Amino acid sequence: MDIAVIGAGHVGLVSGGCFADLGNRVIMLDNDAQRIANLNKGVMPYYEPGLKELIQRNVKEGRITFTTSMKDAVDASTIMFIAVGTPQKATGEADLTYVEAVARDIAAHLTRYHLIVEKSTVPVQTGRWVHHTIKTYLKRKVPFDVASNPEFLREGTAIADTLKPDRVVIGVESAKAKQLLTQLYKPMGCPIVVTDIASAELIKHASNSYLSMKISFINAVAQICERAGADVQQVAHGMGLDPRIGRSFLNAGCGFGGFCFPKDLEAFIHISEQMGYDFQLLKAVRQINDQAKTTFVHKIQKALWVLKGKTIAVLGLSFKPNTDDMRYAPAIEIIEQLQQEGATVRAFDPQAMKEASHLLKGVTLCKDAYDAAKGADCLAVVTEWNEFKELDFAKLKKLLRQPLIVDGRNIYDPDELRALGFRYVGVGRGRTPDGRGSR
Repeated sequence: MDIAVIGAGHVGLVSGGCFADLGNRVIMLDNDAQRIANLNKGVMPYYEPGLKELIQRNVKEGRITFTTSMKDAVDASTIMFIAVGTPQKATGEADLTYVEAVARDIAAHLTRYHLIVEKSTVPVQTGRWVHHTIKTYLKRKVPFDVASNPEFLREGTAIADTLKPDRVVIGVESAKAKQLLTQLYKPMGCPIVVTDIASAELIKHASNSYLSMKISFINAVAQICERAGADVQQVAHGMGLDPRIGRSFLNAGCGFGGFCFPKDLEAFIHISEQMGYDFQLLKAVRQINDQAKTTFVHKIQKALWVLKGKTIAVLGLSFKPNTDDMRYAPAIEIIEQLQQEGATVRAFDPQAMKEASHLLKGVTLCKDAYDAAKGADCLAVVTEWNEFKELDFAKLKKLLRQPLIVDGRNIYDPDELRALGFRYVGVGRGRTPDGRGSR
C-alpha cells in the first residue's frame, strides 16, 4: 500500500518504519528540514531500541523515503497518517494547531481520493474538525475520508508494540476507509476493533487515564503500607494475581511521567469539563502523582535530616528505561526540589545525558553510576534501568560518603542491601522495627 506519515517524531517515525517493514511503500514528511536531512543520512532524532536498524533496512530496500514536501507526500500516497505533536496548553487541553495546519495543507494538494487518519492523540470530536477543515480548504472537488487510529506504543518497546499489538483500534465512517485500514493491519494478526471516530478517539484517552489511575492507586496504597508496616510489593503481587486486576502498572514509585500519561490525563480532565462532567477521580490521580515526587524528596530529606550542603547522586533521568525521553520526567521535578533545599546533585542516565544537558541547570552530569556516587551522601534511584539493578554495591559503598540508598522504583531487595551495610529506603516497603522510616 502507498502510505504517507506526517510527523517524524516518536509515533510517526516508528509507525512509518513498521509499515515499511511490512512491505508497504512509505513516505515520511516532516517540516524540520534538518531532521529529514539527518534521517536521509541514517541519523535518528531520538533513541528507541532497534529503530535505527529498522529505518536503515527499509531505506536500503527502497520502501521508505523522507521529504519536507506535502505535495510529494500526497502524490505518493493513498493513506495519510497525521502524527504531529499535540502539546499541552497551560489550561491542560491539547494544542491542535499542528493538526489543523496539516489538514489545511493536505486539502491544498488533494487531487484524488485519500484516506486521512488521525494517529496523534487528540481530543474526541477532532476527527469532525479535521473533516470540516479539509472540506473547507479543498481546491478541487475530490472525495476523501477521515479516520481515527490511535497508537498504543510504549517508548522503549515501540517497535514490538507496533508490529505485535494486542489490538488495533480504527474509527471509520465509510466502508472504504474500513476496508483500507483492515487490509493494512491484517498482517499483524491481532484483533481489529472497528468503531465510530469519536469512540476511537476516546479509547486512547480512557486507556491512558485508566493506566495512570492504577499507578496512582498503588502509590496511595504504598502510603498505607508504610504506616502499617506492610510491603507494597507483596500487596501488589497478591492483588495482581486476580485476573480482573492484573499485575501490570501496579508498581509503586516516585510518580509517572513521559509525554503520554501526564498529558493525556490532563487532556481527558479538560475534555470531560468541556462535556459538562467533573471527572474528580482523574483529578485525584493527578494529585497523587504530584505528591509521589514530593514524597520521594521528603524521604531523602528525612534520611539525611538536612538537605542543605548534602550531595545527592540521582540515577535515572529519562521518564522510563530504554528511552532518552525526558518530557515530564519525574527526575526533573525531583532534582529541582532537591536544589531548592540546597542540595548538590550529581546525575547519570544511560541514554538521556544529551537531553539532560539542555534541561537541567546546576547539575553535574556524570559518566556512569559510580562517578555519580563519588562523595555523595545518598544514592537516589529515579528510573529503573536494568544496569542499575546489577551495580557493584561493595564499590558503591566505598564511593558514597554515607551508605544510603533511597530507591524510588523498589528495584532492590531491602534485606540484601542492609546485609551489605546500607541504609535502605524504598516506597511502601514498611517500617524498621524501631519505626524509623521506610525499610
